[in-house]
Amino acid sequence: MDYQLPLSEKDCLRLIQEMIGIAKQEQKDDGRGWILWGWLLLLASICSLLSNLLSWSLPQYTFWNAFGIISIIYFIYIIVKYFFFRKKADVKTYTKDILHKLNLGFIISMFFIIVTVNLKILEVNVGFILLINLYGFRILMQGSALNFRPFIIGAVICWVMALVGLFFYSYNWIMAVHAIAVLFGYIIPGHLANQDFNKTKITLTEGNQYSV
Repeated sequence: MDYQLPLSEKDCLRLIQEMIGIAKQEQKDDGRGWILWGWLLLLASICSLLSNLLSWSLPQYTFWNAFGIISIIYFIYIIVKYFFFRKKADVKTYTKDILHKLNLGFIISMFFIIVTVNLKILEVNVGFILLINLYGFRILMQGSALNFRPFIIGAVICWVMALVGLFFYSYNWIMAVHAIAVLFGYIIPGHLANQDFNKTKITLTEGNQYSV
């Protein structure tokens, strides 16, 4: 909405409402990233489990290698988009800045675990347990920063699954534990966050239409 100076009392109230609405929207996560990566991780886990149980004639880590290739392509896309297609007018809030730094730390820690597993410094099962534990930490930070309870609950479930995974030595069981962790840590909270984001967006839009 365009405002003319000096602002009337009506315009001042409307401007304050819009600023509050923008602040509320910035404190929401649309959940799409969690949904995307959650389903990719879940599919990789389930397909790896089925491949072992049904004796598919495929290398054991075929689906994880495919996930790795997709991840690399996506990160290259993000880097190119950031450096060449980023909107200069994009406002960076304190919360966004913190979450971006957390994402960077999460990605570095995740790749460190993956590299140590590939170098056979860590066993595969131990590597997945550490990854689940790392998921829990990242999800907890997300839920705490945005004050969104489903993420906090998802983080607790991830840590419970990581603890459960310590008592299993079978790769199949670890895949099942990993699938449960990403289902309750990524996918369900992601869909709930998306619903909450859309609900807030609709409410703010209707509020702007009927505000006085």
